Amino acid sequence: MLQSEQRSFLRFLSIYLGSTFLLFFLALSIFYFFQKHQIIDRQYNQLSMEGDRIEHELQKLHGQFGDRLPYPSNPLFRSAIYDLDRHYIFGSLPKGAVQWDQEYYGHHEKLFFVKSIYPYYLGVAYVVVSKSLDQAPLRELLQLSLFFLLGAGVIFSLLGIFLGRLFIAPMKESMDRMNMFIEDTTHELNTPISTILTNIELLDTFYDCEGKQEMRRIEIASKTLSRLYEDLTYLKLNHNYHRTIRDLNMAQLLQERIEYFNTLIEAKKLHLRVNIQPNIRLKIDRNDAIRMIDNLLSNAIKYNQKEGELRIALDNHSLCVYNQGIGIKPEEIAFIQNRFKRANASEGGFGIGLDIVGQVVERYGFQFEIDSNYQTNTEVIIRWKK
Repeated sequence: MLQSEQRSFLRFLSIYLGSTFLLFFLALSIFYFFQKHQIIDRQYNQLSMEGDRIEHELQKLHGQFGDRLPYPSNPLFRSAIYDLDRHYIFGSLPKGAVQWDQEYYGHHEKLFFVKSIYPYYLGVAYVVVSKSLDQAPLRELLQLSLFFLLGAGVIFSLLGIFLGRLFIAPMKESMDRMNMFIEDTTHELNTPISTILTNIELLDTFYDCEGKQEMRRIEIASKTLSRLYEDLTYLKLNHNYHRTIRDLNMAQLLQERIEYFNTLIEAKKLHLRVNIQPNIRLKIDRNDAIRMIDNLLSNAIKYNQKEGELRIALDNHSLCVYNQGIGIKPEEIAFIQNRFKRANASEGGFGIGLDIVGQVVERYGFQFEIDSNYQTNTEVIIRWKK
């Protein structure tokens, strides 16, 4: 799967799963809190029933006589009786502040029920009943909710992957067709390009021909096609290509590639400024280095203005290529490295140059920076650690 396909797939999956999980989480939260209130209400009902039982027992005791009146108690609850002035009379519930304005309330994991009694049996006007909140059904409810959330997450994720693949299927099909076209084109370009370049070199070496200007134009066109062929071949074989990582003299290689592009530079009458420190060495595969340098130089020449400035600098920490050209719009800088993305459609090309540079930079852990002012200039910097 290409990077553009991966980005589209991940964006769709994140939006789909994010919105789905949000809606499911909200629905599950509503269900959880509703069931939680139901559980607590049932426990409050138990307190109410105990309060009714105490009132009934007090009513029976009201008509009895004796030296000792047994207080109606239940070991599952704690209770206390209060007089009309809300003074504590007796009970298994310790003295404490009572929220008289609420019939049911909770405090410190305990549930309370305040019941008023009339007529006042044995001088009792209020009964307060309490018990500890039973956490077991709440824990079971929470576990059940988490189980459903986990199960829904697995189901939604699998469904999202399936839908995501359906979503990017047309894009993948188009990309596959384009790649097949590129492969076929690459195969057909090799022989004629090699033949043209070889014969141009022979004519230039052994014969003093008329039409030198025409020959230069043919050479420029042929080198453009040759570089395009090399790029397409690199893209095709990139993942299967056997790399030889060695200590490469980047200064020497950069000079060679500048010489290779000299015909194109002269044709556009660019003002070339080169600042290359000698013997700059870097551990990199030679073909990777050539593809990186060639695409930077090619873009700097292609998108430069006629008689513009082209600056190339190399030191121990970076390679910098600057051109006075069309520049890149600020909103396009973040996407300019995408495959088949072009800063200016009128200049032609497949839009694969910076994608190749990005692949090389990523493979070797370099840093890739683009600083551009639209319609003014562009500077591309490759940084590495020594």
